[in-house]
Amino acid sequence: MNRPAPGVPIDPRILEQASDWLVQLHGGGMTDEARAAFQRWRQSDPEHDRAWARAELLMNKLGGLPPSLAMPSLDRPARGSRRAAIARLAMLAATVPAGWAAWRLARHEGWAADHRTRTGERRDLRLADGTRLMLNTATAIDVRFDATQRLIHLRAGEILIQTAPDSAPVRRPFLVGTGEGRMEALGTRFSVRQDEGRTTVAVFENAVRIEPRGASPAVLEAGHRVSFTASGLAAPAPADEAAIAWTRGMLLADRMLMADVVAEVARYRGGIVRCDPAIADIPVSGAFPIADTDRTLGMLAATYPVRAVTRAGGYWVSVVPR
Repeated sequence: MNRPAPGVPIDPRILEQASDWLVQLHGGGMTDEARAAFQRWRQSDPEHDRAWARAELLMNKLGGLPPSLAMPSLDRPARGSRRAAIARLAMLAATVPAGWAAWRLARHEGWAADHRTRTGERRDLRLADGTRLMLNTATAIDVRFDATQRLIHLRAGEILIQTAPDSAPVRRPFLVGTGEGRMEALGTRFSVRQDEGRTTVAVFENAVRIEPRGASPAVLEAGHRVSFTASGLAAPAPADEAAIAWTRGMLLADRMLMADVVAEVARYRGGIVRCDPAIADIPVSGAFPIADTDRTLGMLAATYPVRAVTRAGGYWVSVVPR
């Protein structure tokens, strides 16, 4: 059976069924029998699969279900409230295409991403397949799930990913794309950071397959990190949980150069933060709070022969010799 064109409306009753399944799958407590029933429903009619793709797309745009739709197992709403929630979600799924042209125009203008964090902000997301994402400071991503792949495009910043098994009947690889290439998760937990002309990957569980745009692919195993450009990979180095201390609001330094510490602080602080070359090579060790950069700068000044000079109401900070 041929698939209808993407613009052909979907039967509202089927959209409601897809919304019902979406609420159940992400509400907790779903049995194996119910999951099998969902798979049978999805595979029984191409329109079912198309409606599910629409509901999945909506959830990825929202970054997870609103609390009123979540149906946590310890606090399930009454049937009437549940049906009203499903009806609202089905209506939203039906109207997603209406704003699609405007959204695409905004994206091409460069000022819109599916999900974004401000400087100093961190954010948790749950995608439609159950994958968990954490976005670090000043991060922007686009989410592209279709019938053949699950793709995250990292425009800027840093993300931590905990992949989930896919519910699609046909295997869809989980991919992360950056300006330098793409990565395929091999059932894993890993972080990806996009810097100017360079991507850094750290793997904490299982492995990640890395494909630079202009070089041969390589597999990075758990406990390692690597940076790569479009032309190739650098030598792998050890990686541990300290690399993602930012998820707990901390910067962990172990003999990190002062210049690098200051550069990290700058990622979490609006304005300009610079390090005087005279102190750039001082080794720094310690745990510093990224949510309070004033405190971090004060800790550096109290521990090392440096001081933080602020101008323009704190907008401009120079870390200089004391």
